[in-house]
Amino acid sequence: MTGWITSLRCRGRLLGLLWLLGFAILAQAQGAVVVGAVVSQSGQQADLAAGYLKGILLWEAQVNAAGGLLGRPVELKVLDDGSDAVRASELYRLLIREAKADFLIGPYGSAATRAASAEAERERRLMVNGAGPARVVQQGPSRFLFQTAASYAARGEGVLQLARKAGITRLRILARQEFVAQEIAEATRLDALAQGFVAPEVEVYSPYTSDFAPFVQRASAAGAQAWIAFGEARDAADMVKTFKKQGYAPQLFFARRASEPAFVTALGQDAEFTLAEMEYDPRLKDPANLEFVKAFTAKWAAAPGFAAAEGYVAASVLGEAVRRAGSLETENVRAALAALQMETPLGPYRVGANGQQLGIVPAVAQIQRGRAEVVWPFSLETAQPLQPYPQWTDRRVLE
Repeated sequence: MTGWITSLRCRGRLLGLLWLLGFAILAQAQGAVVVGAVVSQSGQQADLAAGYLKGILLWEAQVNAAGGLLGRPVELKVLDDGSDAVRASELYRLLIREAKADFLIGPYGSAATRAASAEAERERRLMVNGAGPARVVQQGPSRFLFQTAASYAARGEGVLQLARKAGITRLRILARQEFVAQEIAEATRLDALAQGFVAPEVEVYSPYTSDFAPFVQRASAAGAQAWIAFGEARDAADMVKTFKKQGYAPQLFFARRASEPAFVTALGQDAEFTLAEMEYDPRLKDPANLEFVKAFTAKWAAAPGFAAAEGYVAASVLGEAVRRAGSLETENVRAALAALQMETPLGPYRVGANGQQLGIVPAVAQIQRGRAEVVWPFSLETAQPLQPYPQWTDRRVLE
């Protein structure tokens, strides 16, 4: 009996080896599916982009371990642009013309993605925009660029939903004097107006502002119920210090970067009740994220950050579109990307007419007992939102 079982096991191993050998021979005959990417591995973007590349590499390892794409192995070809957006465009041309890349994953950053996407359009090669959130990247009649990055234009969606739930109608929106903050703020204002909120022109403040008393006075005079600010953690801390000094407390206070540890460190318990953007957190209890975190940690011995999730999502969406298309033909995969809806570690992938991302939006967190707890989307919340933002005389020391 033991000999019969041993024989079956040997036959099973032999069949497995033969299958792998057959897959390798077929792959060699058909050739690999070449996926090209330009990722900064030197220069000022290198540290941020390192996680992005690790996310892509994890996907490559997973898909090849599962038999490849359409029965063919995936070969990832990565070039370094030295954090130079112009260089990125040139390198994508090399990937298309010399490396014969079947598909492209966009570079890290909006400027590089904008430059590279023009090359992809000229060569009629599909590119997944994994880390180019600026609105301008997806503007125009783009046919071959599909965005998985959470667009700056949609970053205010969560706080507007929380404001509506709280019965708030009058907003005050502020932005640090820089491109990203002002783009997000203006898009949030336009969305707010479309939803029936009262939202005056965005107030822009200098990066050197530390006393926000004049802004508080104007917000109070206008009867603003919500203070929504897009800037840095330091700005948010200075706003709270001004609030306390002035005895001012809007019903809702949102500061984009307030989920960063520096905000709580600067304020201690005064940081409590502040709402903030949470681009990504490995703690998010979404099934797609939990699976990703487990795989990433096993491969790289560290939890993933936001950039790693961006890279993984871009590659995973591309792979799923190829699988559903059942073909490597550009138009077939393009149609699959346009119609695709799938859950990812960053949220639900869904695009509009120009390939702009509609479904993936950062979560909103609230500082509760010194910790950033997810309060939106409601399906992922780790705590109930505590509203309204309390008056300073009503606050109690936390034990």
